[in-house]
Amino acid sequence: MINCGPYCESRSIRLLVITGIMLLCIVRAVFSQTQPQEQRTRRLIRVVPMKEVEVVSPDGNVTFTLLPNAERLTFTVKLKETTVIEPSPIVMNVDGYDLSSGVVFGNLERYEVNETYPWYGAHSTATNQCKGARITLQHDLSLTEYVLEVRAFNDGVAFRHVVPGKADTVRTPDEYTTFVVPSGSTVWSHDLDGHYEAEYVRQDISEVPLGQWGGPPVTLKLPGESGYASITEANLVNYSGMALESDGRRGWIVGLGHRQPLNYPFELRYGREEGKRLGRPASITGEIRTPWRVVMVGRDLNTLVNSTIIPNLCPPPDPKLFPQGIESSWIKPGRAVWRYVDGGETGFEGLKGFSRMAGLLGFEHHIIEGVWSRWTMEERKEMVEYSKAQGVGVWFWIHSRQLRTPEAREEFFTMLHDLGVVGTKIDFLDHEAREVVDHYEELLQKAAEHKILVVFHGSNKPTGRDRTWPNELVRESIRGMESSRLMRRARHQTILPFTRYLAGPADYTTMIFSERRRDSSIPQQIASMAVYSSPLLTIAAHPQSILDNPAADVIKSIPSVWDETIVLPDSKIGEHVAFARRKGTSWFLAVMSGTGPRTVRVPLSFLGSGDYRATLVRDDLADSAAVRIENTTLKSGNTLSLEMREGGGFVGRFTKK
Repeated sequence: MINCGPYCESRSIRLLVITGIMLLCIVRAVFSQTQPQEQRTRRLIRVVPMKEVEVVSPDGNVTFTLLPNAERLTFTVKLKETTVIEPSPIVMNVDGYDLSSGVVFGNLERYEVNETYPWYGAHSTATNQCKGARITLQHDLSLTEYVLEVRAFNDGVAFRHVVPGKADTVRTPDEYTTFVVPSGSTVWSHDLDGHYEAEYVRQDISEVPLGQWGGPPVTLKLPGESGYASITEANLVNYSGMALESDGRRGWIVGLGHRQPLNYPFELRYGREEGKRLGRPASITGEIRTPWRVVMVGRDLNTLVNSTIIPNLCPPPDPKLFPQGIESSWIKPGRAVWRYVDGGETGFEGLKGFSRMAGLLGFEHHIIEGVWSRWTMEERKEMVEYSKAQGVGVWFWIHSRQLRTPEAREEFFTMLHDLGVVGTKIDFLDHEAREVVDHYEELLQKAAEHKILVVFHGSNKPTGRDRTWPNELVRESIRGMESSRLMRRARHQTILPFTRYLAGPADYTTMIFSERRRDSSIPQQIASMAVYSSPLLTIAAHPQSILDNPAADVIKSIPSVWDETIVLPDSKIGEHVAFARRKGTSWFLAVMSGTGPRTVRVPLSFLGSGDYRATLVRDDLADSAAVRIENTTLKSGNTLSLEMREGGGFVGRFTKK
């Protein structure tokens, strides 16, 4: 019986009301069947609840949680009970649709990865072990179905979006995902005025103002000595690069290349109009596969420095181009001399002298600036052959805009191959727009076809693509020794191992003995060679100044790649760096002070059993431009006492007897 109040007292009125309601139901049923299938599906899928999804690392310590909020996808990251990233919104836009809002859960597929592969970095073998999940979601309004893929490693988490699309479908993605940092965290970041060649600033997260930009990786020290984290991206390909913009409320928002402020190097070389052109969102044809958004996590700095999470998220090299992968015979890491920073003759014979001195040092490479383009082909060949006789490979510098067309790339790399030039230094890319990112891939592809090694300068940060393209030995993307105006060199050099170098090897143009070293001592400069590992380790110092240095024997023995690395526990970002590194049976201990004088005691427990011949390079407390050399015998049970001056350093070489 329907109660319709005082207006339904008679039976006839009740019948009329019942009949009306029945007719209304029939009309609604008919109307729903005549609606487009898309609209009827939308009405049905809204009742499907969103699920909470946890992806936990193999060791059970790191957890990525996708919270059950259908109105806005939200995630957290934890290290055991420590919050690393607080509840943070995911925002993925495609053609104006916010795919992360109003979503419904579709399917969950879990998987695991467990592999090792040879690597040139903190250690010679990379371990890729993680647990992953592919979460199928559907956007309520556009009915777009896509996958949010998540991986949890023992040293971090990563996630990306995969939006299917037909081969001829053109769409425009954009992202505004936020990483909310816990209150009380300390942040090290740099702005984008110099692109990726800026000085790092230390701030409490509460001090980071609205609109401040940070070039990844942005490194965090979590409150209460509970650990560290670093935010960056991996496998940047067919997409715009990512920087981070502060929301002024402890959040860092993803900003793709078109949204980033125009940097000075790009404006200087290409102009504002070109910057405006690249300031529009880039379209993608077919499937949209974003780079991985990465949060590296560790209780200590040793975990971050030893992480290979960035290359782990990239595909292995193509065996057709690299039959033995990174160990292919023409992939040759090593140390390089370079005339540009510390001066020297620029003439043909003078540069032959650089190759001769590189050979005396046992260095493997010589990088030659654009002067080579003024030589005849016969002179170029002569330089290559002379250098080869010294055991030295030659590299030629070139401006990236000279290689914009396929014809120009083919001509250049064919010339290098035919001459026997082993590598090229490609400069002035200076932007993270998608077309610039595409240019990196074009250059690496053509270089690999001709067996040419590559170093990029004026570049964006690495994202692990050197796993896919092992012919890319290093890229700059750092405020290095070329920066003559950097005054607090010692502080800067003790920040970089835990910030920029977490993304991958950098071309800092390491070690110099002139006044450009500023407040850092000569031993600190030598120590930087062992701390700043890069498969191509370019040295800023004039090679003759190295040959004349009392520590030349130690310098000549420092390799560019390592078998094992240990960051000693008293290391502090911007204050003190202590690395123990092994190559074969030899160990090197490198210590750098970023602040005032200090005395450091270092147990040698990292050494193996037995006695070691030790050569120790110490500060001269009276003269920052001098070194003290000591030869002795030590073993793992010994402890070294290091008295260091302000901005000081130490290097010890330990060779098994």
